[in-house]
Amino acid sequence: MSDAAQPTAAEVRAAAEAVKAALDRHLEAVENRTGDDDPAVYDAFNALATAAEAYDERLYDRYDEVTPFEIPGADDSLPPYGGPEEPNALSVLIRRDYAVVESKRLLAQAQRIADLDPDAQDRPGRAPVVGASVHAALGVLFGEFEPDEIASRHREFGLEEGDSTLWVCAADDLPEPGEWLSTPFDQADPERVVCRFDVSAVFDEEEAAGYEDDGEAG
Repeated sequence: MSDAAQPTAAEVRAAAEAVKAALDRHLEAVENRTGDDDPAVYDAFNALATAAEAYDERLYDRYDEVTPFEIPGADDSLPPYGGPEEPNALSVLIRRDYAVVESKRLLAQAQRIADLDPDAQDRPGRAPVVGASVHAALGVLFGEFEPDEIASRHREFGLEEGDSTLWVCAADDLPEPGEWLSTPFDQADPERVVCRFDVSAVFDEEEAAGYEDDGEAG
């Protein structure tokens, strides 16, 4: 960036003052919140995130420095929110990845579940439902337990967690029953994501790297 295009020192200072003011407004909104979904807190949060981002950009452009903190807000991988201000309905989209690391454990647990089924007595010759089929075992497992329970007990079932994400998307109206069941994820619109929550080992790795850097710097 050329010197002419750089922000002035006064502009950087003004951006810093804007962050301080936004912090005060955010704290005041939190202290006076009227409930878990208080719009004043939401607005103050967004204002703080915007002010912090503006300050970070000006600080970098002027001094080639960055702030040591990040305020969670709009994800760089998502476009700006373009949904309704007051959604009438929500879609919650969840993805969780697992690796099958102990197939024998998975098969044994699934067969145990299948054998406890009251209808198991009616199977011809007590034929195993699962056998050696991981495909069948997964069907039994996910048919018996809620996804959250599987997530909390994954090691018990011979699974290893990968990345996971949860998107809360705004909708104008609740779809008709059965309307999207054939293509449940095709209508996911990133511009309607109200909030998202990601879990990944890469975050732990980044934090560990940060601690290592701190140690080296000291």
